Amino acid sequence: MSKVIMVQGTMSGVGKSFLVAGLCRIFKQDGYRVAPFKSQNMALNSYITDEGLEMGRAQVMQAEAAGIKPKVCMNPILLKPTDSIGSQVIVNGEVLGQMSAREYFAYKKQLVPCIKEAFKELEKIADIIVIEGAGSPAEINLKENDIVNMGMAEIVDAPVLLVGDIDRGGVFAQLLGTIMLLEDKEKDRIKGLIINKFRGDKTILDPGIDMLEEKGKIPVAGVLPYMNVRLEDEDSLSDRFDNKKHGVIDIAIVRFPRISNFTDFNVFEQNSSVSLRYVTTPEELESADMIILPGSKNTIGDLKWMRQNGIEAMVKKCAEKVPVFGICGGFQMLGKSIDDPDKIEEGGSINGLGLLDIETVLKSEKTRTQKTGYLNEIGGVLSGLSGLEFEGYEIHVGETSGNASDIICNGNIYGTYIHGIFDKKEIAETVIKVLADKKGVEISDDNLMDYASFKEKEYDRMADILREHLDMEKIYGMLNEASIN
Repeated sequence: MSKVIMVQGTMSGVGKSFLVAGLCRIFKQDGYRVAPFKSQNMALNSYITDEGLEMGRAQVMQAEAAGIKPKVCMNPILLKPTDSIGSQVIVNGEVLGQMSAREYFAYKKQLVPCIKEAFKELEKIADIIVIEGAGSPAEINLKENDIVNMGMAEIVDAPVLLVGDIDRGGVFAQLLGTIMLLEDKEKDRIKGLIINKFRGDKTILDPGIDMLEEKGKIPVAGVLPYMNVRLEDEDSLSDRFDNKKHGVIDIAIVRFPRISNFTDFNVFEQNSSVSLRYVTTPEELESADMIILPGSKNTIGDLKWMRQNGIEAMVKKCAEKVPVFGICGGFQMLGKSIDDPDKIEEGGSINGLGLLDIETVLKSEKTRTQKTGYLNEIGGVLSGLSGLEFEGYEIHVGETSGNASDIICNGNIYGTYIHGIFDKKEIAETVIKVLADKKGVEISDDNLMDYASFKEKEYDRMADILREHLDMEKIYGMLNEASIN
């Protein structure tokens, strides 16, 4: 039987995913076989496993921290929002169907056996399983039939660490208010409180911590500093979206309303001369040295959005002087047309930007595969990418004509279905150097490393910070033997 501990938060974005990853790295460093688990994840960032199954990227990041390959049993349920009231429901890595929020709320209890089976599968390979909750356990309108917070903790009899975000303000109200809204049996599961993203002198915080422990009757297991960890974020709450700073090399990424897999570009953040800006207006594109159209969960809807707010016209204008690169949904948009005869998204047909000689027909069957190899012959300003080794994965609905190559090129317009195409050191370095040479500027001597190696250093750095600021002896004492009900 695996030992288990669970991390829940007072709200979304308090740092649960990073804390789970950090604990996974610590347990790994201490010699244990450790694995992450999240019964239900809602995110547009997803990944394809070796078996061709789809899972949330947060658990992929946590698996990397644990030093193991991602397995779909780490995230048995993935919800990918398609509009304001509905999501694609993915169970055990495969699409179950499309459901409204109300339909899923009524259905989700039927997925408990899948959750239990996935957890049992994970127990076969792990001494310790670190579980991540979602949102807040005190969302009382969602507590009925909960399968991801206290409901999940009850399924496996997990002790809980409750995390609050002091950077947003009101952390004591966050933590105490959450505790107050829980039932007694749920309160009993919380064995420690964690204050995250603290800046400043901790001694000033001590009186508040004393009062928090007195009123909450639960010990504080640590106060974590604000960590500038450059790893993958779970969803659109990413601080990356707020960056408006222009670097020596400026890469602009169109922030679609339903943007997906924006982690494809994190590798460029290693070089201090490069800025990544997520833009939503035409004016923000004018100074870009390269424009990227990222993935989208609703390609037709996001293409209409881009057309209506003037970004499409600006992309076409900028394409005359700077490279434009589309990935997955962004790649489809660059073509001549997108047809949706089976109403996979919105139905009908729509003209694309017409910058690539391709046409796409959306199909119900989703392509899910990992890809490795060497890039085909590429023209234009990025011709230096030709022949470089790559690895990544494809995840898309739709068949695109003329897609025999890894990267389709028309002058300085590029498109690919491969997520993670920039992760290899040589590919990212080539792109940066080409953009710098084209602009006639000098860039810093920051040495990019293979993105996998870079992340390994970040996981170790995060573990060092957690060890310094968490009471790990207390946390080890909280570990409980899982007991599936």
